[in-house]
Parts: sequence; C-alpha cells; structure tokens
Amino acid sequence: MNRVDVLNISHETFFVILQAAGPIMASGLAVGLAIAIIQTLTSIQEMTLTFVPKIIIIFAAVIFFMPFMMTSIIEFTQGLYDRIVHLG
Repeated sequence: MNRVDVLNISHETFFVILQAAGPIMASGLAVGLAIAIIQTLTSIQEMTLTFVPKIIIIFAAVIFFMPFMMTSIIEFTQGLYDRIVHLG
C-alpha cells in the first residue's frame, strides 16, 4: 500500500462521513436558523425555545435518513474489506 492508496481511502472516509452526518447536521442547521429568525422577528429571546424543535427534527431526520446512511457506510466498509483481501 502506497501513499496514493492511503490518500484515496482517507478521501473516501471523509466523503462517507459527510454523507452520513450531512443530512442530520443540515436539518439541525435549518431548524436552528428558522427558529432564530422567528425569535428575531417576535423579540422572544428564550434560550430553551430552540432545543425541543431541534431534538424532534434531528430525531426525525435520523429515522428518515438511516437507510441512506447505513447503505453508504456498509458499501464503504465492504470496499475496505475488498481492498484488505486483495492486499494479502
């Protein structure tokens, strides 16, 4: 295994991390931004107002995106196992 292989595996690893965590983080960001805009427009500055909707939306996003996340992680892992088999 040379440097190019290690860099390719690292690149694929970061891409899979973004695929798995991206939808969850994006949904949390969108809800947080929407609540911040609502708080700004209504002058309600309650700090705990953001937590409950974020928790609910992130939980729903995890349930909704779980098949996609698991598919990308399983495909990446199987690709790594195939590379390990071809090394030996």
